[in-house]
Amino acid sequence: MAGKKGKKSLFGRFLIWTFWLGLFMSVGFTWYYVERRIPNHLSVVVKEKEEFDFSLPFDVTLLSESEEVVLGNQSDIPSDEIRLKVDEPFSLYAKNLGSYRLGLKLFGRFQFKEIQLDVVDTHYAIPCGIPVGIYLKSNGVLVIGTGRIQCQNGEEVEPAYGVLQSGDYIEAINGEPLRDKEALISNLNHSGGQEALLRVRRNGEEMEIRMNPVQASDGNYKLGAWVRDDTQGIGTMTYVDTNGNFGALGHGISDSDTGEVVEIQEGALYETEIMGIEKGSAGNPGVMAGVIYYGPGSRLGSIEANTKVGIFGKVNEKLQRSLHGEAVEIGYRQDVKKGQAWVRSDVSGEVRDYEIEIQRVDYNPIQENKSLVIRVVDEELLRLTGGIVQGMSGSPILQDGKLVGAVTHVFVQDSTRGYGIFVEDMMRH
Repeated sequence: MAGKKGKKSLFGRFLIWTFWLGLFMSVGFTWYYVERRIPNHLSVVVKEKEEFDFSLPFDVTLLSESEEVVLGNQSDIPSDEIRLKVDEPFSLYAKNLGSYRLGLKLFGRFQFKEIQLDVVDTHYAIPCGIPVGIYLKSNGVLVIGTGRIQCQNGEEVEPAYGVLQSGDYIEAINGEPLRDKEALISNLNHSGGQEALLRVRRNGEEMEIRMNPVQASDGNYKLGAWVRDDTQGIGTMTYVDTNGNFGALGHGISDSDTGEVVEIQEGALYETEIMGIEKGSAGNPGVMAGVIYYGPGSRLGSIEANTKVGIFGKVNEKLQRSLHGEAVEIGYRQDVKKGQAWVRSDVSGEVRDYEIEIQRVDYNPIQENKSLVIRVVDEELLRLTGGIVQGMSGSPILQDGKLVGAVTHVFVQDSTRGYGIFVEDMMRH
């Protein structure tokens, strides 16, 4: 009898644990599903009704605390909550410009998340798709890594090891601000080996570091650190708005060694010429090869920000005069849907639109610049490039006559497919 009671007790505990595990997994799945399906941020055009359909398989309650935001198809704020059911669309209407908060309750009881609602004017921009040369000057001298120095006596030392880190920015030495690495080298050689006081920015925080330069076998004084102060490359201009502001790339420019987005002091756009295209294939992303024409007469604009969602700044009159095509309306994430779309590019030597398919729309991606999954279906573009190649990042994506996004990445194992970003995330940088 004791054995039977023990077995029953064990089975009972098993059922209890199974119940709680199932409940935990169910809640976790629900949370994950809603989090991915419902965006954290929405933009709607003032005094225009916007339709939404999140297609949720359970009840969700949306609340507005502002009389400026109307939920549903009513002319006034509803006195109670509006419920979103499976395949049940709803609408938002905002009377005035501004930013508002919408609350979200799961099963009508649990406060789940807040949605930031930005009410904006209709925005227009010219979708470009043209290649540009990019030059960035880092904000300080970037430390790539540390290395060993051979001293005049033949001994090898590594003074910067454990002191400086990859991703550090040296802003000043002995109180003198540094504009470039040449200034750092010059200051060290004039120090005669005396202790150097470095002002370093690490992860956004400033600190002071003292180091003793070492005289290398070539007679120069060194810290034992590899440094860089500029970056250049070729990318694609996404848009130029009516005020001459531009956005490009759809992702940040990262240092090739540290992998971190470069913190810039200044930057510029220059004319570039595409000399050839290496087609992409499985496991081998293609690339646009070209030459950048530096010089005052070839300058096209200034870069003011390098962010995770692209580079931004102002174009000059020379570039504005060369732009072809009309400004189109900016589309927001709720405007983007699976199916036919177009990517604008200059890969053939002239700007034209190529057909693509939007295969996935992710409202809350882990990375902002991977909100869309796209596939190239245009036979001409496949013939020219094999799909998406390096240098096409920033190529604008159009759907239903609106500018909705930009190409950001290519799939390494499938050059016909890649990621894209919502253009509203670029414009909100």
